[in-house]
Amino acid sequence: MDMLANALQAADRQAMEKIVGGYPPERRFTLAIMQDLQKHFNYLPKEALKITAAHVDASLAAVFSMATFYKAFSLVPKGRVILRVCDGTACHIKASPVIIDEIYKTLGISPGETTPDGEFSLETVNCLGACALAPVLVADGKVYAKMTPAALRKVIEGYRGAER
Repeated sequence: MDMLANALQAADRQAMEKIVGGYPPERRFTLAIMQDLQKHFNYLPKEALKITAAHVDASLAAVFSMATFYKAFSLVPKGRVILRVCDGTACHIKASPVIIDEIYKTLGISPGETTPDGEFSLETVNCLGACALAPVLVADGKVYAKMTPAALRKVIEGYRGAER
């Protein structure tokens, strides 16, 4: 098991170095590097932030500060499928809290949490700009309009065990 874990760590480190090394060693590329790291790992591993800081000749504190400033970045692993429920005014009035409750009933997670198997994470957002489609769910980047609890269960079932 330790050999497998070490191999995964080595592969992750190689991926981090490849992503970071794909950019010139200038501070102005820090945000772009972090976006690519987030896209690849679905969060920003601490080791990736260290590699980035060294590459752009910045302090780890400066890079960490950027990572915590932008809401799009996460410092903790996210699920394979991220469920984003709009909870803006129109969606809230059209029952987004019911959708959030159904996710809790179905998956056992609240906003900001990830299922123990690492399959799903739940986030709420203030607005997705799709008020006419309220309530709106975005799952793995795909928009689902006029969500109902039954439709939500079908969406979740469709992602369960499915490869990306």
